[in-house]
Amino acid sequence: MRLLRWVVVLLLAVSWLAAGCAPKEENVIRIGVNAELTGSKPTVGDSCKKAAELMAEQVNQAGGLKVGDKQYLIKLFIEDNEDKAESAAAASQKLISQNNVLAIIGPNASGNAIPAARICEDAGVIMVTPWSTNPKTTEGKKFVFRACFIDDFQGQVMAKFARDNMKAETAAVLYDVASEYNKGIAEFFKKFFEAAGGKVVAFTSYTKDDKDFSSQLTIIKAANPAVLFLPNYYNEVPLQAQQARRLGLACPFIGSDSWGSEELLRLGAKDLEGSFFSTHYAPDIATPKAQKFIKDYEAKYGKKPDDVAALTYDAGQLLCAAIIWAGNLDRKKVRDALATIQKFEGVTGQMNFKNLCDPIKSAVILQIKDGKFTYHATVNP
Repeated sequence: MRLLRWVVVLLLAVSWLAAGCAPKEENVIRIGVNAELTGSKPTVGDSCKKAAELMAEQVNQAGGLKVGDKQYLIKLFIEDNEDKAESAAAASQKLISQNNVLAIIGPNASGNAIPAARICEDAGVIMVTPWSTNPKTTEGKKFVFRACFIDDFQGQVMAKFARDNMKAETAAVLYDVASEYNKGIAEFFKKFFEAAGGKVVAFTSYTKDDKDFSSQLTIIKAANPAVLFLPNYYNEVPLQAQQARRLGLACPFIGSDSWGSEELLRLGAKDLEGSFFSTHYAPDIATPKAQKFIKDYEAKYGKKPDDVAALTYDAGQLLCAAIIWAGNLDRKKVRDALATIQKFEGVTGQMNFKNLCDPIKSAVILQIKDGKFTYHATVNP
């Protein structure tokens, strides 16, 4: 009996020692990542996940975040939203109720971010979306923020570029009517292009997962536009461009930040040669801060970061700044700190918040030239 008692004491001592050697759970900041790891945009989710992991790794290697008089390490909880609205909402719910996260980074696509934002807002949990540009994501919410500009600015940028730089009198638009992002930016482009004196001669739509765009492109060709705006995702645009060229549509193409993945070049660089699109940052003109991020990302993953990766890193850094500023891990206090940040210098440039959830920041225009993304211009708000 005495021997058994000693064995129990010894086992308890070993467990206490093991607990002392491991990072204590109370010294951990739990952050969720809600990303499109599978589904139609896995490149987006992969970039988001990789950048979030790099951010957390760098913070932890530097000793963590000092919150009040304590140091905390970041612990990520990553959920796949499958690029579906219902899965994005469910992923946020799981991160909040099961993983008890302080805040969530993502989702990225607006169709996923909007329903996830409702869950976070109702629960009083901070959400910072890296890439969702649709105004509805943050509209009427106090706990939902973003690291990117919004679609009305981006639509205006491309409308102005088409009118002033390309001297286009007429334009056509082909967009996914079922997507909040595609539909929203298409409407903004039309509004601003016509306000600038241009005429949208064809405003045609399709539905997600369509592969044959011949009927819409035939209408567009008959309208003879000077430019075709394709505010659609990187996995859709190459096929649309290919079919347009096969039908003999010779006008130039322009696009939006959803073109920003290198996958677009792999799928259709030939048909998109010479095209322009708006996005969030250009590695060609990277600031010292951005250059370091690019170098660190390449060293870890063996490839250059795209705009989603850069924006995710900014979203994470912005969140870390708010946590430090709050000096507390109370969700509302961190939210209040985040809302008071007026200026933040990120990888994708300077963000000016002015007590809003949406940053005011510059856009860049890239051109597809010799099969590569090449910096063309910076457009300020």
